[in-house]
Amino acid sequence: MTLAPRVVLVHRRTEYQELLAHHGTPGQAAYFLSSRGRSVEEIELRHRRQELALAEAAGAVPLDWRRTRVERADLSRFLFEPEDVVVVVGQDGLVANVAKYLAGQPVIGVDAEPGRNPGVLVRHRAEHLARLLPAAVGPGADRRAEERTMVEAVADDTQRLLALNEVYVGQPGHQTARYRLAVEDRPGGADEGEPQASSGVLVGTGTGGTGWCRSVWLERGGPLALPEPTAPALAWFVREAWPSPATGTGRVHGLLDAGRRLVLTVESDRLVAFGDGVEGDALDLARGQTVRLGVAATRLRLLG
Repeated sequence: MTLAPRVVLVHRRTEYQELLAHHGTPGQAAYFLSSRGRSVEEIELRHRRQELALAEAAGAVPLDWRRTRVERADLSRFLFEPEDVVVVVGQDGLVANVAKYLAGQPVIGVDAEPGRNPGVLVRHRAEHLARLLPAAVGPGADRRAEERTMVEAVADDTQRLLALNEVYVGQPGHQTARYRLAVEDRPGGADEGEPQASSGVLVGTGTGGTGWCRSVWLERGGPLALPEPTAPALAWFVREAWPSPATGTGRVHGLLDAGRRLVLTVESDRLVAFGDGVEGDALDLARGQTVRLGVAATRLRLLG
């Protein structure tokens, strides 16, 4: 028997919920905010908007489908199923948070606060889900999906990390990172590389080209064309490379197509690699280890 599709509603705790968890009661939360010149009313309003969007999203699920909810903090422990349709209710960044845990399941982004978010990845309103959900699994669903490129980092001890926007490699304390940077055109075909000391390396997708990578790109006057979100290509940037007798600055940015990898060999005691700004879920890299970064085989299937 074929299982009915399951809708997974992904959300994160609101600021109001975080305040209640920390301060215990609404009154104490309101007092804390007022002591810092803020009003609890605006935060309560944003909380109610998200709760309403979640309720509308749940109500749009067909009666014969399965459904469940998961908070962002629990994503690393949640088991997604092949039949899932993932509905992300919240901000654009929440889509990036969930993307690395998926394996081709369709994703629908719902903007809980229209006008507050850019809406690059959360493009829909909750009231649209009654139409979008059947289309996500019906005939032609693949044609309606926008397959966005993801970046992966693979260490030589088999640790692996996926990200939708970018992967950062650097010191966990954001001090100077030391490594050797090389480009690999084929497995085992890396060039000699360049020893570097910097604030770390960013490797980003076209989706990430609207965020952290774009800020570095703008600082440098747009030295290369950033890839499109669906293009099988990545842009990479070395942050604040430092010239010295032992380290160079000859390679500070570039592009990677699907057949190329950026190879970093650790020359610090310890470096980390984390994706989409989530430092708590990182690869831990010791001196002498190598990490390869490139276009991932996994792609985000975002329903437009």
